[in-house]
Order: sequence, then C-alpha cells, then structure tokens
Amino acid sequence: MRPWQELWSFGFSLVVVLGEATGEGLDGMLHGGLSRLGTSRSFVDPSAIPELQTGSLWCHCSHHCPENTVNSSCRTNGQCFTIVEEDEAGGVTITSGCVQKEGSDFQCRDTRMSRIRRAIVCCSNTNMCNLALSPTLPPLPPVKTGLGLENMQNVAILLCISFCMLALLLLFAFLYYRYRRQESRCVYTMDPEQHETFIPASETLKDLFDQCQSSGSGSGLPLLVQRTIAKQIQMVRQIGKGRYGEVWMGRWRGEKVAVKVFFTTEEASWFRETEIYQTVLMRHDNILGFIAADIKGTGSWTQLYLITDYHENGSLYDYLKATTLDPRSALRLVCSAASGLCHLHTEIHGTQGKPAIAHRDLKSKNVLVKRNGTCCIADLGLAVKFNRSVFFNFF
Repeated sequence: MRPWQELWSFGFSLVVVLGEATGEGLDGMLHGGLSRLGTSRSFVDPSAIPELQTGSLWCHCSHHCPENTVNSSCRTNGQCFTIVEEDEAGGVTITSGCVQKEGSDFQCRDTRMSRIRRAIVCCSNTNMCNLALSPTLPPLPPVKTGLGLENMQNVAILLCISFCMLALLLLFAFLYYRYRRQESRCVYTMDPEQHETFIPASETLKDLFDQCQSSGSGSGLPLLVQRTIAKQIQMVRQIGKGRYGEVWMGRWRGEKVAVKVFFTTEEASWFRETEIYQTVLMRHDNILGFIAADIKGTGSWTQLYLITDYHENGSLYDYLKATTLDPRSALRLVCSAASGLCHLHTEIHGTQGKPAIAHRDLKSKNVLVKRNGTCCIADLGLAVKFNRSVFFNFF
C-alpha cells in the first residue's frame, strides 16, 4: 500500500475512534460522520482511488450526504444503511447513506432510546441495496393502565375512611346492644351505704335503738324512709310531662315505680298531694298506690319527689286510643273507676277516720289502667278534704 493511502486509512480510523469516545455513537457516525468524511475526502471520481475500487460499495444517499455527491450516491468499503426516526413533533424522517467498514457492525445495531423512536437497517450485498430497505419504527411503549402512585394514594385514603366508618358503626351497634341489654335485664345496683338495712361501723346498737324510738310516732310513714328513698331510686326514662312537673319510670329495690318530679314553683301542689295520699285509710285497690314522698337537693337545686306504683298501660286516655274493648272489659274499667271514686267520696268514721275527699280534676288522663284491666284514680294535686267542723261553723 502506498504511503498516502496508509495515511488516509489511519485518519479514518482515528475519526471512528473519536466518534465512539465522545459518545456520539450512531448519530455521530451516520449523520455527522459522513459530512466530516466528505470534507476530508473527495467523492467526485471513484477511479481516483484504485485500491478502494475493488471491494467498494455504492449506496443511495439522502440527507446528510457527503459534499460533492453525484446522483445522490456515495461509496464506501463498509455497508449501506437506511434509518427511520421520529422527531419530538411526531414527524418521520428517512435517511440513507454509507457507513465505513471500521465499526459498521456496532453502528448498525441501534440501541433503544427513551425519547426518540427510530430503527436502522444495513446491507452490503449489492450496490444501492439500501433502496430496497424499509425499516419500521418500533411500537409505541405500552400505556400504563395500572394504578399509579397517585391512584394508589387515593385508594389507600378511601380504604382508611371506609375502615373508620365501619369501626364507628360497629362501636355504635355494640353500645346500643349493651344499652338494650341493660334495659331489658333491669338490674338495680345500689350503694350498700344507701340501703336502710346497712349498719355503719361507727354506730353502736344503742344508737340504732334510740334512732328507732325517735324516728316516728307509730302512725304514718317513718321519717327515715322519707329522707333516704330519693337516693335509692334509679331513674330509668321519662314517661310523661304535665303542668306540675315530669313523670319518670324508676327502680326502687328492684321494682318499677313511678316518680313524679314537681317543679320547685309547684311546692304547694306537691305538699297538698302528699298530704292527701298520707290520709289514714286512703289505700284502696282503685286508688293509685302511694309509696313515699321526698325532697332531694344539693344546695343549688331542689327536686320534689312523689313515688307511686308504676302501671305500664299508662292513662285511660292512651289505653282507649290503642286498644279495642269488648263489653266485659269496658264494664270492668267503668266499675273499677266508680269504685275508686266512691272510696274517695266516702267518709269513714272511727278513732282515726277518713274524711270525704273531692278529686276536682277527674278525667281520662288522670285515671291509670292496671295490668289486670281495672282502673285506679291518680293525680290528686287539686283534691280537697271535707272538714266537718268548718262546714258546720260556716252554717
């Protein structure tokens, strides 16, 4: 080989090595490399280099062709190539040209790039063989249809909210179940110190005996019960409300009782009704059973209690609206109500007699229905006693 040919071959090898070292790779060797080779080498007359004529290859050239290109063709001792690529705007560009033998195997193997879609095909079987090449772009990357990070966060938030709501519902259901269970069991719990049979450790038998002797005169209700019964009653639920106060269903010693709580402004009415109920020989099957009366207060507020028997059927007014009566049941109600009213009006003479009492507010809402289908008269807040001495003195 002649010296100038060896020099040209060494220069071309140096260009290939520099192109690979600078990272240009395929883009530099195929696009820019041809231009640089064209500036250093003349392609006007292929016969000017006789040694390259043997084994050289003519290729079709388009875009980035060497200078002095004739009929869109170039000559190489390597391979012909055709490359198709897509730019950032979505346009497709097809480029053809020559690639030298040194490094052609590496350059014809394109590497996948994340930003640009392109494909390259090389050939060296015949002249202008790259005219028949038709490379196709690689398929588009698959669209991510799975859950992304943001969607995963939204799903996690929804799951947390759903779990919290479910936990709250279960908690409310559990509390409601416990409430209904306690209400159905009707267990009355009381502090032992509040029970009237509890004996404090500080008291002696003599103190208890003196207290029993001075607790009452033997007639009427013991004062001990009146002082302590308000603390022993457990209020359960409100069952009514009137002009004098509220009516509650409570528990005392494990039994249901009705507690009429008077407003503090109605103390006179509470005192009058308590006095009527405590009348001697007042108790009757058709008169509401009286248990006790008490005053409960803490210093800042006061409650006036009137404790009586509890009848779950309620008043005669409500009972008649919800129940259809047969003649026998209606007659039982009428006779029992008349019997109770007769007992109120009757004056009983004796050592401790009972005066005649006028109800003065008798109506279906003040008559209660007992479980056995009979009536009992209640609400004696407006009742008055007949005083014989005052009556005869008046006339």
